[in-house]
Amino acid sequence: MSTVDKMLIKGIRSFDPENKNVITFFRPLTLIVGPNGAGKTTIIECLKLSCTGELPPNARSGHSFIHDPKVAGETETKGQIKLRFKTAAGKDVVCIRSFQLTQKASKMEYKAIESVLQTINPHNGEKVCLSYRCADMDREIPALMGVSKAILENVIFVHQDEANWPLQDPSTLKKKFDDIFSATRYTKALEVIKKLHRDQAQEIKTYKLKLENLQTLKDAAFKLRESISQDEERTESLKGQMQELERNIQDVDTKIHNTEATLKDLRKLQDQITTKTAERSTLYKEQQKQYAALAEENEDTDEELKEWKTKFEERIALLESKISKLEREMNDTETKSSFLKQTINDYIWDISKLQNEAEAHMSLKNERDSTIQEFFKRHNLGSLPNPPFSNEVALNLTNRIKSRLMDLEKDLQDKKNSNEIELKTAWDQYMDANDRWKKIEVDKQAILKTKSGLMKRIEEKKNERDTFELQISNVNLSDLDEREKSMKIEVERKINQLAEREFESIITQKQSELYSMDQKIRAVNREKDIMAGDSEDRVKLSIKKAELENHKKKHRKIIDEYREKIRGVLKGRLPLDKDLKKEITQAMRAVTMEFDDLNNKSREAEKDVNMLQIKIQEVNNNISKVRKDMESRRRYIESKLESLDQQSFTVDVYSRVLESAKEKRDVQKSKYNIADGMRQMFDPFERVARAHHVCPCCERPFSAEEEDEFVKKQRVKAASSAEHMKVLSVESSNADSYFQQLDKLRMVYEEYVKMGKETIPNAEKDLHELTEEVDLKSQALDDVLAVLAQIKADKDLIETLVQPIENADRLFHEIQTLQKQVDDLEYKLDFRGQGVRSMEDIQSELNSLQNTNDSLRNELDKLKDEQRYMEKDLSIIQLRWHTVKGDKEKAANVLENVIKANEDLERLAEEKSQVDLDEKHLAEALGPLSREKDRLLSHYDELKVKLNHEYEEQARQHMHFQLEFDSLNKTTVKIKEYYNLKKGERLKELQEKKSLSDSQLQSCDTRKQEILAELSKSKDLMGSQDQLRRNIEDNLNYRKTKADVDKLACEIESLEDRILKIGGISSIESELGKLAQERERLLSELNRCRGTMSVYQSNISKNKVDLKQTQYKDIDKRYFDQLIQLKTTEMANKDLDRYYNALDKALMRFHTMKMEEINKIIRELWQQTYRGQDIDYISIHSDSEGAGTRSYSYRVIMQTGDAELEMRGRCSAGQKVLASLIIRLALAETFCLNCGILALDEPTTNLDGPNAESLAAALHRIMEDRKGQENFQLIVITHDERFAQLIGQRQHAEKYYRVAKDDHQHSIIEAQEIFD
Repeated sequence: MSTVDKMLIKGIRSFDPENKNVITFFRPLTLIVGPNGAGKTTIIECLKLSCTGELPPNARSGHSFIHDPKVAGETETKGQIKLRFKTAAGKDVVCIRSFQLTQKASKMEYKAIESVLQTINPHNGEKVCLSYRCADMDREIPALMGVSKAILENVIFVHQDEANWPLQDPSTLKKKFDDIFSATRYTKALEVIKKLHRDQAQEIKTYKLKLENLQTLKDAAFKLRESISQDEERTESLKGQMQELERNIQDVDTKIHNTEATLKDLRKLQDQITTKTAERSTLYKEQQKQYAALAEENEDTDEELKEWKTKFEERIALLESKISKLEREMNDTETKSSFLKQTINDYIWDISKLQNEAEAHMSLKNERDSTIQEFFKRHNLGSLPNPPFSNEVALNLTNRIKSRLMDLEKDLQDKKNSNEIELKTAWDQYMDANDRWKKIEVDKQAILKTKSGLMKRIEEKKNERDTFELQISNVNLSDLDEREKSMKIEVERKINQLAEREFESIITQKQSELYSMDQKIRAVNREKDIMAGDSEDRVKLSIKKAELENHKKKHRKIIDEYREKIRGVLKGRLPLDKDLKKEITQAMRAVTMEFDDLNNKSREAEKDVNMLQIKIQEVNNNISKVRKDMESRRRYIESKLESLDQQSFTVDVYSRVLESAKEKRDVQKSKYNIADGMRQMFDPFERVARAHHVCPCCERPFSAEEEDEFVKKQRVKAASSAEHMKVLSVESSNADSYFQQLDKLRMVYEEYVKMGKETIPNAEKDLHELTEEVDLKSQALDDVLAVLAQIKADKDLIETLVQPIENADRLFHEIQTLQKQVDDLEYKLDFRGQGVRSMEDIQSELNSLQNTNDSLRNELDKLKDEQRYMEKDLSIIQLRWHTVKGDKEKAANVLENVIKANEDLERLAEEKSQVDLDEKHLAEALGPLSREKDRLLSHYDELKVKLNHEYEEQARQHMHFQLEFDSLNKTTVKIKEYYNLKKGERLKELQEKKSLSDSQLQSCDTRKQEILAELSKSKDLMGSQDQLRRNIEDNLNYRKTKADVDKLACEIESLEDRILKIGGISSIESELGKLAQERERLLSELNRCRGTMSVYQSNISKNKVDLKQTQYKDIDKRYFDQLIQLKTTEMANKDLDRYYNALDKALMRFHTMKMEEINKIIRELWQQTYRGQDIDYISIHSDSEGAGTRSYSYRVIMQTGDAELEMRGRCSAGQKVLASLIIRLALAETFCLNCGILALDEPTTNLDGPNAESLAAALHRIMEDRKGQENFQLIVITHDERFAQLIGQRQHAEKYYRVAKDDHQHSIIEAQEIFD
């Protein structure tokens, strides 16, 4: 059962949003007391909101439930309720709900911001937090507590404003009870079941019609499938012929494609020749234009021209570098010059500023000297040296003035201290006199106040004594004693009478007799029912026997028909009937597993074979592709060699040709280098001969003629060597070009060799390995398929047995059931046949037992009524006795009060006379003290005026001296600051720096003129180089264009040679026409086959389209599903009918039983609690609202004598409160099986004293009855201290809670001890 353990409240209604208030709930009683408005009901509201999520009534959508932001002085307040409780399963759960109330511009906004459930993980002990939406939380907590939300709202946690709901209007009462009984849910469930039963009966009729229609469609679909199968066989034979024709057409297409590719290549080559011819013509024209535009054709080689251009560009770069360097230096010089000018201007400004400060410094020194002279003269401080004063002299003189100032300050302080001492002495004399006067005055006022209080107390005591005397005069004490004694004797007599009757033992005996009588009646009724059902059982027995025999015949027929197949499947065994299905199922499972395993293996093996075949195909394709690439490379190399040497070569001689070309290139290059070296010697030889007149080789002196002859020979040799150099250059270039073209073929040749020696052998080796592997895999696949075929045959055989065996097993179990029923009926009828009485004997015995039972029940009711009457009479006598006893105690107390009042009056009179005497003595002593006090105050005022005047005169002289000294001190500080900052030295330093900067600026201007002259010279030299560079570039462009023209001519010749090798375009076009005719013939034959096949396929398609129609789609599955749907719907409809009847009877029985139990508890509680004589008891009546419905209306009835009256509108406010409380207690007792909590908010509202006491006694009895139940919790909130004392006893709780408000009007909860 669930209980609440602890609750935290923060920011709800008047509870402080900043502080937490925690309350722990005790078992069995939690008592909460406090004045009105303290916040007690807020605790019930928080419990209800935590458990159900429902706000209290009139909470204005939560606006008045959360602490008001205006009261807190904030724009937003937050509230939180944290409740720890045990679930119905005994598990600790913490529910946390948080809220927020925000003050907007014109309204307040309420929001629930968090809903969390905390639990403890039982495995690791850690806290687990689950966040919920509010609606989910409202459903989750009632489920955890084991009661419905309606019980929590209307029984356990009921708000004070809604506590009287049992006596509200009928519609409200009906809604509350329907929610408590959950009647609406079950009534709707009955209506839904009834409607569903009716709808399904209609559906069963529809399903039968659909099943007949599907049977017809199933037969038609079978005929269409047979036709499709025949047409597909004919189509397969035509497909074989068409595949052969398609292969022939594919071969012809391949030839046509190759021929078209060759023709396309020829046309492409022809187009390339045309394009290159046009391109060569354009370049040749451009060559002629460039030659005409040459200013001078240079005879140097291309390398020499490029070298000239490179060196020329280097010289240009050096010139440009020199120019940029000069420009940078020019910029640096100008920057430096501008910086020096700015620096000189800054120096001039600082010098002028410092000169002004030096003049001001001299003026301050003169002012200081004159001030010191005036000081010494005015204040007679002694002799002075002649001005101007040095800094040391001025400092000494200033210190003398300062010493004089300190003497004045000391004199002023001494004067102040002496004045204060004199004034303090005079004031102390005055205060001494004044204290003595005040003390006597205070004593006098205290005596007057005491006298006034005594007079007032004497008057009050007289009034109190008169009141008590009046009360005692109206009371007869002897009569009260007599009444109290007689009442006590009467109570004891009633108690003895009640004990003598021994009601409890007699009632227990009668109840046991009544129970045994009920058992006898039930036994006789069972015997009567057995006798009545005898004829029906005999009819049932004959029907069951016939049905049993029919089932046995069907079972034997199935077993005989499939006996041999069963033996074949089970290896010659025929198991018992009860194990037959199990054996066949196990065999089927084993065969299916074996079949699936082998099927998976066969698929994997087939997949491996296919993968290997694909790999073999890929390897074959790669080999053929490599061979084609190798052949194309061979043809390419041979054609290149043939085009270069104009003779046929094989690819094998490529290495030798390449080596020969390399040797030839090296020889030509060596010749050219030697000739070039000799040419370069001619010019130096001529210069040496002209310069030194000797032979450059042997250094033999030359005569003039020999020298001329030598120079002439050198010039002739130089001219002839130039022509020879051109020839060697052309030969070397041709040899190098030939070698380069051959060298370009080297990579193609290496790939050709690699393909022949590595790629193709490796691929053939892989192909051989793959072929061997596929042979092995194919053999394994064939073995697996053979075993799979055998297993499939076994599986098909078992599948034919599954359905018959299932039917046989079903019949066997039905036979067992029918046999048991037959045996039971036979035993039943056989048992009854021995010594059976007649129906009349049984009926007479039943009537006799029923009369005895009724008489016992009447006796029991009379005993209970007599016991209840005697207990009620006893409680009335006890109440009267307690009343008389209380009156007697009150009279005794009043008499004691009269005696005490007279004694107090005598004592007060004595005190008054003593006070009058003290007042007279104090008035005589007060006059002399007052005159002395006034004289001393006047002397103090005169002395204070005199001393203040003397002190102010001396302070004025000191202030004038202080001001003059401060002025002198400021002047001295400024002079000292000038020396400390060294501003004179700074002036000299700046003047020196300005002269240095002037000289630097002059040198910068001189350097600028030199840089400008050099920069102009370099730019002129740069301009003269442009013409020479353009001439070199024109010669290089002309030679490049000429080389491009020669290259295009070679390419055109190469393309023409390729066309000649391939063949003529006309012969290829003729061959292409013949292939096209052959293709047309094969296509005609293929189309004829296709036409024939299309007829068959159209029939197949038509039949398949018919099968794909909606009416035939999944017809077998639809027929089977419809059959299952029909059978299951019929069974479900029968179950619905049975469930409807069972639920209907259960609801009626539950409602009747619960209402009887509730009314019984209400009656007992009312008679124990209510102290009036007008209402015997109350009860709740439930009336059905119509025939055939399970809807009830409710009303509260009060029994007054023999009359039943509706309580609403006829009872007082106190009776209404008491009735509502008792009904809630009864509902809690009946419905709260899993939740032992009950909260009562102000239960004594409108109750008088006796009824409140009896309610406390009833609650006390409930707690006593439940004290053995650990999780029973009663939570009582009241402001009635007397009621709290009656129920708050230490055996129920150690502490109680008091709710009050602090200084800030915030609610606080305090625990206090309970004292007996």
